[in-house]
Amino acid sequence: MGKYKALKQACYEANMELNALQLVIYTFGNVSAVDREAGVFAIKPSGVPYDQLRPKDMVILDYENTLVEGALRPSSDTKTHAWLYKNWEHIGGIAHTHATYSVAWAQAQCDIPILGTTHADHLTQDIPCAAPMSDDLIAGNYEHNTGIQITACFAERNLDYREVPMVLLGNHGPFTWGKDPAQAVYHSRVLEELAKMAYLTRQINPSAPRMKATLIQKHYDRKHGKDAYYGQHSSKPTN
Repeated sequence: MGKYKALKQACYEANMELNALQLVIYTFGNVSAVDREAGVFAIKPSGVPYDQLRPKDMVILDYENTLVEGALRPSSDTKTHAWLYKNWEHIGGIAHTHATYSVAWAQAQCDIPILGTTHADHLTQDIPCAAPMSDDLIAGNYEHNTGIQITACFAERNLDYREVPMVLLGNHGPFTWGKDPAQAVYHSRVLEELAKMAYLTRQINPSAPRMKATLIQKHYDRKHGKDAYYGQHSSKPTN
């Protein structure tokens, strides 16, 4: 697999995990993995069924969408990934799915409200839904402009992509990201579950209120704050 063997392997494994988690069907969805030092990223090839994918099939490109290595055509969403890597330097992997509940909220053009502690364990904000793409952007370089649609949404709402690692695109679907491709997939799975929970909550009680700020902050801080106490310490215990 050449000099990018490790990068291709990481990308392949993340794509297979996306499929194993049933976040995609047939050839839908994609995950990419970036090598910041080399200035390139690996992404799933377009239209290849998951059961036929191999690590060597992953396609390597730079941030300008120039092919670096690979015999297959890259994902149709490649230009979106490239834009995000070029503009958001602290992400190491990106995932895109058409998972049912996430897409349903995107098609409804609604943010996913923070209604409970499961959501607050991961982020303190509603999951944003960017407005549907404007006609001039649709008529232009569509996949490139999808990246612009994402970063513009975060700029307009004054959101930090490192604190909100997910977004919905109106009438389209979700994109997630993380420190590496595995975490991007993790955030896709979390997003889908939060979308499902919020949908069911609003079915039971259409007037269910947004969770109060003090409880949001408590649950977020216990996992992510400076005095977080969830999980185990990484250092070895002393005798």
